Amino acid sequence: MKRILIVTGQSGSGKSSALQVLEDLGYYCIDNLPLALLPEIVAKLDHENNLEQLALGVDIRSTRADMQEFDHVFEQLKRHGSVDVIYLTTQDQDLIARFSASRRPHPLASRFNSLLQCIQEEKQLLIPIQFRSTVHIDTTDKSVHDLKHILLSKLGQSDNLIVILQSFGYKHGIPLDADYVFDVRHLPNPHWDLELRRLSGLDEPVRQFLESNQQTNEMFADIYAFLEKWLPAFAEGHRHYMTISVGCTGGQHRSVYIVDRLKKALEAKWAVQILHREMKHWS
Repeated sequence: MKRILIVTGQSGSGKSSALQVLEDLGYYCIDNLPLALLPEIVAKLDHENNLEQLALGVDIRSTRADMQEFDHVFEQLKRHGSVDVIYLTTQDQDLIARFSASRRPHPLASRFNSLLQCIQEEKQLLIPIQFRSTVHIDTTDKSVHDLKHILLSKLGQSDNLIVILQSFGYKHGIPLDADYVFDVRHLPNPHWDLELRRLSGLDEPVRQFLESNQQTNEMFADIYAFLEKWLPAFAEGHRHYMTISVGCTGGQHRSVYIVDRLKKALEAKWAVQILHREMKHWS
């Protein structure tokens, strides 16, 4: 395991939101486990699963005795990878407003008469973990999107939109993971040319065949214009990835050609990944 993140902090400061962001970034996330069980669980996961990134949510539902043992737990976790502690905090008045808006009780509400007392006591309980924190984030007046950007910056990860370009064949079904689907079955089909049938849209003879038809060039231009216009908006909307699927009948010639051409046009500005779904069916 390469990286372990312990996500903790004051109740209401955004721990659940932070874990959700980390899950979207590819972390395997576990929340609300007793602190004393973390070394055992992490050791088991490290032994039985090929995990690269693990995020663990810890809060004051662990006992005071557990909190005092945090240094020991921290050292045990370091046997399985690099460990960072992300500590989230929020100004008292902002926390009070959040609990009032959500109408959810503070985890310490059964022990204290006021919300402010709960907040103050929680700070004391979390001191052993806060002392070990390597990433400190104040979420006062921050949205979930703000928190995402801060986490990406603190963790040194890219917030760039990943564009996944996927070719497919309609006879094998429309991809369920597609955000947008473009149908290019109306373009001339190289399948009916015996010299081109066994080739794919990646081969030069097929490219020349398709580019000799004006409809092909117009179709490509229209799809590219759409993506060129709207990908920046998708990125600003905090999308982590976007799947663009292009389909023809069998997924071997026309859709493959369009996807390959789109990749070459987009990769100067965007992180682009390619998937030719029907490659195993190519004749």
